[in-house]
Order: sequence, then structure tokens, then C-alpha cells
Amino acid sequence: MEKETIVKEIVKALELFSDKIHDGMQEMGSQLRTEMQEMGQQLRSEMQEMGNQLRTEMQEIGQQLRSEMQEMGNQLRTEMQEMGQQLRSEMQGMGSQLRTEMQEMGQQLHSEIRDVESKLEAKIDALKQEMDKQFEQLNEKVDQLRDELTDTQETVDLLSSKTLQHERKLRLLSKQS
Repeated sequence: MEKETIVKEIVKALELFSDKIHDGMQEMGSQLRTEMQEMGQQLRSEMQEMGNQLRTEMQEIGQQLRSEMQEMGNQLRTEMQEMGQQLRSEMQGMGSQLRTEMQEMGQQLHSEIRDVESKLEAKIDALKQEMDKQFEQLNEKVDQLRDELTDTQETVDLLSSKTLQHERKLRLLSKQS
């Protein structure tokens, strides 16, 4: 009789302990899910903020370069017009020679403007590549976090399964006693 009472008390204690372990594991799983969700949300927010920041920087650089190009173009046009007037008034006899030189100068200016445009496009492409690289890195981090969450969930599921198996065995043992 005394043995049965001791065994029953041990079984009750083990069931209580098993319930506490099960509750603790569920709480740990919930905490891990919450932390992973918060981390994922934070990464999404950082990715979006970085994307917005890069877009803003690209737009600012583009606008600045456009403004500089326009200012340079206006300045060059003004200088060309002033030079043309001065040369016409001073050297009417050499008009054909001046026209030839000005045409060459215009072609050179167009060539320089094309060079500046090419450099601008190269800078924009480099910024796009850097942004793509950073997005890839962030996506890799998110994928790693997903894999870790999956592994953690599998571990929690395995431990829950083992706990249930132990509880069944304990109940079976208590019924057999």
C-alpha cells in the first residue's frame, strides 16, 4: 500500500514536472517566433529605409548633375555668343575661318556633353549595382533567419513530441502500478 502511494506521488510529481517543461517549451517557442517576427519586420523596415535613402541620393545626384550640365551649357553658349560677336565685329574678312572654328568648337562641346552624360549614366549604373548587391545581402540574411526559425520550430516540435511520449509512458506505468 505504501509503495503504491509513493509510486502515485512520484507519477504526479513527474506529470507536474512534465507539464511545466511542456509549458516552458511552448513559451520558448512563442518567444522565438515573436523575436524572429520582430527581427524580420526590423530587417524589412531597414531594407525599405535603405532603398528610399538610395533612391533619394540617386535623385539628388542626378538633379545636381543635370543642374551642373545645364549651367555649363548656358555658360558655354553665352561665351560662344560673346566670342562670335566680338570676332564678327573685329574680323569680318575672316568670317569663313571663324565659322569653321566655331563648328568644330560646337562639335567638341557636344562631345564633352556626351562624355558627361556617359559618366553620369555610369555613376547611376554603379549606384544601381550597389543597391542590388545590398538588397541581395539583405535577402540572404532574411533567408538565413527563415532557416534558423525553421530549425528552431523543428526542435520545438521534436521536444514536444518527446515530452508527449514520456507523458504517455508515465501514464502507462502509473496504470500498470
